[in-house]
Amino acid sequence: MSSFESFPGFKFKFCLIFLITCLIGITFTSAQLSPRFYDKTCRRALPTIRRAVREVVSKEPRMGASLLRLHFHDCFVQGCDASVLLDDTDSFTGEKNSFPNANSLRGFEVIDDIKKQLESMCPGVVSCADILTIAARDSVVALGGERWNLLLGRRDSTTASLDASNSDLPAPFLDLSGLISAFDKKGFTTAEMVTLSGAHTIGLVRCLFTRARIYNETNIDPLFATSMQENCAFDSGDTDNNVSPFDSTTPFVFDNAFYKNLLIQKGLVHSDQQLFANGTGSTDKQVMRYSKNFGGFKKDFAAAMFKMTLLSPLTGTDGQIRQNCRVVNT
Repeated sequence: MSSFESFPGFKFKFCLIFLITCLIGITFTSAQLSPRFYDKTCRRALPTIRRAVREVVSKEPRMGASLLRLHFHDCFVQGCDASVLLDDTDSFTGEKNSFPNANSLRGFEVIDDIKKQLESMCPGVVSCADILTIAARDSVVALGGERWNLLLGRRDSTTASLDASNSDLPAPFLDLSGLISAFDKKGFTTAEMVTLSGAHTIGLVRCLFTRARIYNETNIDPLFATSMQENCAFDSGDTDNNVSPFDSTTPFVFDNAFYKNLLIQKGLVHSDQQLFANGTGSTDKQVMRYSKNFGGFKKDFAAAMFKMTLLSPLTGTDGQIRQNCRVVNT
């Protein structure tokens, strides 16, 4: 018999304390976030962000996808801490020049403008990380997706990781197993990976990431491949930055056309088409279900995005509230 078992009731009390401690550890960070975090300190914050997003998306629908992607690229590296917004300096290396981000991420000026507005009304209150989180949600809603509730109160990181940005963000060249692994490392199930991949129902992608598929792969509709080749030369780096829509049907509407396109082999990047293998793949049934049920997809997408917003946020006394989203406070 172990020593603590020799004391009446001690074993039960020990186990109870251990369980409570574990539960507190799991919920502590989330408990510091709140859906009404800015109600007293900056009550106009959310309406201000929503209005700014609506205005910019109405002028340039592509920006909705760009803001969603900016949030995703932030959360998958160090968590949702606005590290992706930090500029390089002589003494600091950020994430903007990683392979997935360089000449690709957009929307920084939109975040700058929102931050400027919020700083004028509530100085030092609203974090850049929360601005990214809210703007991504409002962008999806502006383009036809479902609204999800948010927990707010994130703080901004004082660090960034170029290495993690290069390694942790799922590449468009990944096979299905690689996609599953990349999302699993962030705590997402395979089903949630398929759901979040549906973000490609909006937005554009560079020729650099589509060239190998549209010229070399066989599981692609030939007429679709030919049409995509017009904007992406086989042997010219001059077209690397030419863009084409992930969803050639409705590129700036948040709908389920992305999944419908996969059924007819019109996934534009390799990783997208990996989600559907003509009825033989492990994720095929989910793709087929979403292709027929937009309501189910947008509900699942909202739930998966809410989960993403809780990836390792900085709260309490961790991090800071940056005055300028591009630089750490001095």
